[in-house]
Amino acid sequence: MNDPNGMFFYNGYYHLYFQYYPEGNVWGPMHWGHAISTDMITWTEQPIALYPDKLGDIFSGSAVVDLNNSSGFGATRNKIPVVAMYTNSKRLGNDEWLQTQSIAYSLDEGKTFTKYENNPVIENPGLKDFRDPKVTWDSIHQKWTLVLAAGDKINLYTSTNLKDWEFQSSFGEHIGAHGGVWECPDFFPMVVEGTNEIKWVLLVSINPGGLNGGSATQYFIGDFDGKTFSLDPSFNNDLENEKALWIDYGKDNYAGVTWSNIPDSDGRKLFLGWMSNWQYAQQVPTETWRSAMTTPREITVIKNDGQYRLKFLPVRELQNYVSKTIRKNEISITDKTVVAKSPLVDFTKADIQFTVSDLKQDVYTFSLSNSIGESISFGLNNKDHFFFIDRSKSGNTSFSEDFAKNVSKAPLNKNINDLDVRIILDKTSIELFYNNGTTVMTEIFFTTQPFDSFSINANAKPVEIENLIIKQLKLN
Repeated sequence: MNDPNGMFFYNGYYHLYFQYYPEGNVWGPMHWGHAISTDMITWTEQPIALYPDKLGDIFSGSAVVDLNNSSGFGATRNKIPVVAMYTNSKRLGNDEWLQTQSIAYSLDEGKTFTKYENNPVIENPGLKDFRDPKVTWDSIHQKWTLVLAAGDKINLYTSTNLKDWEFQSSFGEHIGAHGGVWECPDFFPMVVEGTNEIKWVLLVSINPGGLNGGSATQYFIGDFDGKTFSLDPSFNNDLENEKALWIDYGKDNYAGVTWSNIPDSDGRKLFLGWMSNWQYAQQVPTETWRSAMTTPREITVIKNDGQYRLKFLPVRELQNYVSKTIRKNEISITDKTVVAKSPLVDFTKADIQFTVSDLKQDVYTFSLSNSIGESISFGLNNKDHFFFIDRSKSGNTSFSEDFAKNVSKAPLNKNINDLDVRIILDKTSIELFYNNGTTVMTEIFFTTQPFDSFSINANAKPVEIENLIIKQLKLN
């Protein structure tokens, strides 16, 4: 499986559709797989929701709950329709595809879909890459808004009925990273944390062209007048300095989008990404399964010193899976020190948090390792201003020269005085949330045997680790 698609919440269930080829563990004719969950952590797979048809394979897209039946699809049975919008991709030649946009509707809360008889609803304007529709209800302007990847730009459309779409504008020329094709956009308004100010957020995945190689997802923050998205002036200035800002600086968080129809009483903007990279996604050394999703994350728009940024943190529902908690208020370290080992901690499912205050060293390195010498290291280079993660010794890396060729880095603008770290560990992945989620790094790995030790290297200078909390997670 790869891209998450069609994510919505309705009647107590989170729905996740995803790019899926049921006949093998490599990419093939795309279907929409389907799974449901009450908490975004434990998932139950459902029957395939959408199959290829005469218009082509079923590429990425989105789904919305049409509460007011603006589409009219629910009129005959007095049901609230769920409307999915997706790309039909029809092969014309060896490397030629015709990509158009179609819709389908469900009257049983997303279990089964009927394809609209007048598909496609958006014809191809003559572009090779024209895909991944993401629909949002714009409550401010009282219209459905659609963002669609068109080459290396984003097209914006509006509709009142989800069937008839009017092109409004295009975004992206000479803005952001353009090292590859733009894909899998998302577009939504958010209240800036601690204010009443509303900003619009645009997520854009790009392949290739990520900062650390291969596929990655950049973001933009600005304003939307119902037709045109324009960057906030301060954010535009930031882009001129950094060229692009990324939701995740690890190599393995791509094509992520948000759930629609989250109740106002909840109020969160909830995100999920595909945990792989097209540099090596089809070569990873797994057989019975291939690829996974990130931990679901909550997005927040923050404003510090006049700069708008996104931060991401694991959803609170993860805390319902804590089976054991280990706390150490202070640990004094003067060299490489083992902080925790198995069997006290199972590092294949753990949530680790700690703080390092009053940073005085140039480099802080944290590592996970096992008894046969495999390890993954990560941390902060405060001298040269970047976070890093190095998986070159993490086990099986030979399946792709791109997998561990370089150390992944996340830039910092200046030295920092305090460091908060949160680590989510699964059997083959690490998700790093630095300084309350303002910098995130996600990477996969394939050890010969599980990591059994977590250590911190103080480089012979005293380091005080504060508020170490290790939560054992009870996951499948």
